[in-house]
Amino acid sequence: MTQFLDVRMNPVGGELATQVALNQGTTLANYAGIQPADMQSHIAGQHVLIATHGFNVDRAAASLSNWESLLQLPPSSAFVGLLWPGDSVWAHGLDYPDEPRVADNAGLLLAPFIDASFASAASISFASHSLGARLILQTINHMSTPVRRVVIMAGAIDDNTLNTEFQAAAAKIGVINVLSSKKDKVLSDLFPLGNWIGGIIAEGHPWWRAALGHTGPVTPWPTNLRAPFEIPDKWDYQHGNYLEIDNPPAPPLPLPIDVPPQKNPVLPPANVDPSILDLPAGWREEFSAAFASTRFE
Repeated sequence: MTQFLDVRMNPVGGELATQVALNQGTTLANYAGIQPADMQSHIAGQHVLIATHGFNVDRAAASLSNWESLLQLPPSSAFVGLLWPGDSVWAHGLDYPDEPRVADNAGLLLAPFIDASFASAASISFASHSLGARLILQTINHMSTPVRRVVIMAGAIDDNTLNTEFQAAAAKIGVINVLSSKKDKVLSDLFPLGNWIGGIIAEGHPWWRAALGHTGPVTPWPTNLRAPFEIPDKWDYQHGNYLEIDNPPAPPLPLPIDVPPQKNPVLPPANVDPSILDLPAGWREEFSAAFASTRFE
């Protein structure tokens, strides 16, 4: 079963918890608490990958657990899901401008907990989707433990944030990996609008910046950023195609795998073009998991 760090108060909506809970499960039906010793047994001496979801997602234990089943982490590795209240119980996503505050506060809660409770791990890495990028970067910003790898998928944060707001966090990471898609309509259409509204509601929000997960990071890139990162347009990667998976396809894509060039957007093992073949539902989530596994190294 997948093990989780959980900072939610409620399965849907609700405020940020006051402490980090330890749980395990594959769905909400079998989601239950575990003891600290169980987590220690899971992570001690392991290279840990902590992965989290994004905005407007409820307690997505099944989605993260299914995505874990597509990962192919090397020996002596351990996966831990991270659940946080980035959703709205009252407005179906209209509270987006206030959710960065929730992500920031969740990071402040998680950082000292991970420092104290994951000291037995061989290393710590993070993967995120959407606004989860802000959560993991804020966590890293306040951690004293070094971070080995980060994979930011469809990052709903500003395209310059690795050089500005989270420059200090970026400098604490061994290797930064990004996945972006110019076909992502959530990030191309709604992200700038949310930032504009946020600029009115909360001081400090930027005005009409592009999203990291739409255009990729602005130059100059951090020296620890690894390219390539731009998913081919022909693959039609939308915002929910990275992580939000209910029924994972099988088998996972063979490793290693990387982002192909725009002019030759093929997938292994048969060098097929997803834009012209009827591939099984979930192949994009397969790719993001294979990418994260390859870059985890």
